[in-house]
Amino acid sequence: MHFETDVKQIIERAPDVRSFRFNRPEGLDCFAGQYMIVTLKSERKELREPFTISSSPTERNYLEMTKKLTGHPFSNALASLKEGDKVSIEAPFGDFTFKGEYDKIAMLAGGIGITPLRCMIRYATDEKLDTKITLIYSNRFEDEIVFKNELEEMQKQNRNLRVVYTVTRPGEKWNGYRGHIDKEMIQKEIPDHVERVFYICGPPKMVEAMVAILKEMNVPDKQIKQEYFPGY
Repeated sequence: MHFETDVKQIIERAPDVRSFRFNRPEGLDCFAGQYMIVTLKSERKELREPFTISSSPTERNYLEMTKKLTGHPFSNALASLKEGDKVSIEAPFGDFTFKGEYDKIAMLAGGIGITPLRCMIRYATDEKLDTKITLIYSNRFEDEIVFKNELEEMQKQNRNLRVVYTVTRPGEKWNGYRGHIDKEMIQKEIPDHVERVFYICGPPKMVEAMVAILKEMNVPDKQIKQEYFPGY
């Protein structure tokens, strides 16, 4: 479905990462994890790109997308948006979704690939689902951990949620995991991995590596869901 809406709020999430909240169009319903196509006008041209909806279906007052600003034409058009500016949206799309249908899930995220997973976690927390969730979230630097404060807050609200961070270029004061997500980390933090449905989202090479590791760990193909973020 096609909708016209406008920018409600812009939030700085991390260096070069912003969330854009649009007034939620009436009649737009979606599942956690789905995406939308956003159309912007820039210098008399229309620019169209797909973006995960980072807001949860439970957040009824707005529709949010979160983007790392990379200096490309669409990023520059986004960066120039102000509250009240008009945008066009087509939605919903995609089957990388969570509807509360699993008892145990695990999430492996890289960088801005956190966006659909944040949506799912917020949905599970708001709906007070019994689903057990473990998220392992990898970033280059500590200050690039998008939604960190919110993830910490949701852990306090949701006794079924565990969030584990790893940083590949940590500072001296970082006391969490260091390096990329690997087999040993998954085995330690998710010992019941063969019982879980995995949601993987991040740069293509990271996603491919995670799928290979999970297959090596005998996680069935039907329990592995993946989404790529080629623009990361």
